[in-house]
Amino acid sequence: MIDIATERLLVRPIRSEDWRAVQKIWADQSRSEYAQYDNPKDLSDEAVRAMIMKWAQHQSREHIFLVACLGSQVIGFINFNLHGIRHEISYGFQKEYQRKGYAREAIGAALEELGRQGIKSFSAGTGLKNAPSVKLLKAVGFHQKGTEKVSFYQDSCGAPICFDGGIFELDLP
Repeated sequence: MIDIATERLLVRPIRSEDWRAVQKIWADQSRSEYAQYDNPKDLSDEAVRAMIMKWAQHQSREHIFLVACLGSQVIGFINFNLHGIRHEISYGFQKEYQRKGYAREAIGAALEELGRQGIKSFSAGTGLKNAPSVKLLKAVGFHQKGTEKVSFYQDSCGAPICFDGGIFELDLP
């Protein structure tokens, strides 16, 4: 994967030294009202460093891990993982850079570049009550194909806490 320059950002492959920035993004996400719609993550230095090191060393067409940089600062990440015929996208941006168009700019540029490289089919999942994520997915061209019941957490009795997840897809020409 090559570096992608947009109007305001540089979108580039993740590097091992990006781990602290990604840790900050995951910590922001874990405190968000939308945290219940995301898989919980181990935020310890050791776990995050190991995960980012793995991502940085194992770039391929099946697993693409990018960061969005504003100047020299990493403000977001975008992952594409091949599941079946589609690359599933996940993403996160630092709280102070959300709702300013950075995610749309970075994801749009990444999708365009991947399309040029022959990767054309994408999927995403998000909680339907996660309005910012649903809006972002639609803004970059995804459309909702269905719904599913999802649970990442349990209540105090051990019963799953379920929410309605949206299944989104994008097929590039």
